[in-house]
Amino acid sequence: MSKCEITGKGPVVKNLVSHSNIKTKSTAQPNVQKKRIFSRALNSMVRLSIATSALRDMEHIGGFDAFILNADDSKLSKRALAVKTRIKKKISTKK
Repeated sequence: MSKCEITGKGPVVKNLVSHSNIKTKSTAQPNVQKKRIFSRALNSMVRLSIATSALRDMEHIGGFDAFILNADDSKLSKRALAVKTRIKKKISTKK
């Protein structure tokens, strides 16, 4: 089962309801893609599994670095958390 490494978005259980009100359980999978994203702070590409909705949000906020620095640590995967700490470390050494 796929899960977004940045937002924590995963499969959701839902009911399909017919006209006669019969409820059938089904799962809705998020649209998760493996993407290589450029980090300006690290000056390198980072490979993560990201939901397409997170990609849209990322562009709206102002790029990968701003998005991941504002993201909640509890929702990030171990790999994404490692990238976040690398970015924080790089930014603190520049100042």
